[in-house]
Amino acid sequence: MGEVFHDVRTTVRNVDATGDATLVAALRAGDDAAFAELVDRYTPTMLRVARQFVATHEAAEDVVQETFLGVIRGIGAFEGRSTLRTWIFHILANRARTRGEREGRSRPFSSLVLEDEPAVDPDRFVSEGVMAGMWASPPALAPLPEAHVLAGELGEQLRAAMDRLPPAQRVVLDLRDVQGFSSSEVCELLAVTEANQRVLLHRARSRMRAVLEDHL
Repeated sequence: MGEVFHDVRTTVRNVDATGDATLVAALRAGDDAAFAELVDRYTPTMLRVARQFVATHEAAEDVVQETFLGVIRGIGAFEGRSTLRTWIFHILANRARTRGEREGRSRPFSSLVLEDEPAVDPDRFVSEGVMAGMWASPPALAPLPEAHVLAGELGEQLRAAMDRLPPAQRVVLDLRDVQGFSSSEVCELLAVTEANQRVLLHRARSRMRAVLEDHL
């Protein structure tokens, strides 16, 4: 699944690298169009991240709104030591974590890892005999499509499949393979260990790859 979004991640990073200075300047100048672009670009993912820390969707929406207010108020102090995207999501995570603690939401994000079902259907493995644990139905070896499939029929299926993922898997996949965050950034944002982040990402990618297998 990581390969499917490779070009998308590269594009995101390039936009971050070349567009931050222009966008920051526009935000500092009070450009409403620049702010609207920021809201459109990041709100869906921000809601998913915030929802991991707070009890309701409404609370997540409040956190996102507070984050954007914080961005506007603090953009003058942004020094560019990280990408604008990373800075925004750090503000979001801090506010969401604080809101969740204040509301008494004690369930840690990492607890969601062990509750998810296996990444691959156990029926695809041999259960008995000397071949136990090996593939009974191995993954298809069809080549993965290029990133432009996201605009077509398969892209629609992938997005629908992503929406059906368990929330913890979906947010990790979104941050890693769509937004282009590194594993260390995701671990820091979600307060999750590298091992748990890797498990969630593997399970999410495995489920998405199953969609590709069915389609191809």
